[in-house]
Amino acid sequence: MNIVILDGYTLNPGDLDWAPFHRLGAITIYDRSSPDQIVERAFEADVLMVNKVVLSEAILDQLPKLKYIGVEATGYNNIDIQAARKHGITVTNVKAYGPASVAQHTFAMLLALTNRIETHSQSVFRGEWVASEDFSYSKSPLIELAEKTMGLIGLGDIGSQVAQIALAFGMKVIAYRKNPEHTKNPDIEMVTLENLFRQSDVISLHCPLTEETREIINAETLSQMKSSAFLLNTGRGPLINETDLAEALQNNVIAGAGLDVLSGEPPTQDNPLLIAPNCVITPHIAWASFEARKRLLQMTADNLEAFMNGKPQNVV
Repeated sequence: MNIVILDGYTLNPGDLDWAPFHRLGAITIYDRSSPDQIVERAFEADVLMVNKVVLSEAILDQLPKLKYIGVEATGYNNIDIQAARKHGITVTNVKAYGPASVAQHTFAMLLALTNRIETHSQSVFRGEWVASEDFSYSKSPLIELAEKTMGLIGLGDIGSQVAQIALAFGMKVIAYRKNPEHTKNPDIEMVTLENLFRQSDVISLHCPLTEETREIINAETLSQMKSSAFLLNTGRGPLINETDLAEALQNNVIAGAGLDVLSGEPPTQDNPLLIAPNCVITPHIAWASFEARKRLLQMTADNLEAFMNGKPQNVV
């Protein structure tokens, strides 16, 4: 098999070993591939491995040897699935490689909003504690999570992990999902979406991006939230109407937001959230712990090996 990895840097910036792929065939690795480089680099490939590289119908039409696309992620909206099927190309993805990492990052953002560790640390290093008349001071209100209500939109692998951490913090957990009957945890109360917006002190998004969930966070739903509430998103950027959220933060409609994803990545300079107050933004790294990336690399190799053995798995 002639294996080409088109954007390997995101998964493996140099701290992982590509050995699981080397034993499956001849492998060519590109850190990044621009749209005009894809066809030339992929033309002789039997197998393409991609993370976020877009493989459109126009591109797939020019790759007659291609038999398999392995997505090094859970989301696969960067692949034209219908075009792949037309050409008989198998497409696989990877699920559940990093729920613990994403849940951990979710709470890292929440704690950044409630405890302002960075703000206070920077204050100390500016000399403000040395100059203080008091043994203790705070630069912002500090908020205790115990007995607050965590509202989860989506309760799959990641949402369930977030729920367990919230319970460990002593929070009440409520959730909304499309099929609530699939939830058996007695410590999680299933509620309507309207009640979730009204009751939650923290809302965390863990649902897939569909036409039903696109911009589920908008001016109307934000107006239903408590003015003291926080919004977290480690799911997909387009779950949020970013203009509406920026205006809500500017006008103190809600207390703050923690975002690991945006509608455009990287964002354009005019994205209103980049200047919104009380907004913590990280560059889509919730999934990217060393441990999660190591699992992801091995699982993508396992998917390819299963395909080569005539037993494809995780086909989308």
